[in-house]
Amino acid sequence: MRVDKYLWAIRLFKTRSEAAEACRLGRVRIGEDIVKAAKEVQAGQVLHVSRQGITLSYRVEDMPKNRVGAALVAQYATDVTAPGEREKIALRHAPAFERRDPRTGRPTKRERREIDRFKDFDEE
Repeated sequence: MRVDKYLWAIRLFKTRSEAAEACRLGRVRIGEDIVKAAKEVQAGQVLHVSRQGITLSYRVEDMPKNRVGAALVAQYATDVTAPGEREKIALRHAPAFERRDPRTGRPTKRERREIDRFKDFDEE
């Protein structure tokens, strides 16, 4: 089965053309080799897909006949993504706001500047 069709069938991409575009841009690898959309995938190979700065890795278990439901994806691919990459995903889904005590309202201009200074110091 073609790489782009496989990635679409196991629901890593919403459309097959998005999967082909990712291959064209060099975001899909088998092992260490960047692959084109027409490259044939076989069971046992490990696919690495880079999306938004995160590299997801999947071992090919079997070939689906067509696009499969989310519950059936585990039959066709096993997630072997590195723990460090999983942490990046968790950070992306973390809340983007700070917790404030209830009924304190919005921060004042002075409080906002203190928060910004604290954040900038924390990132360095």
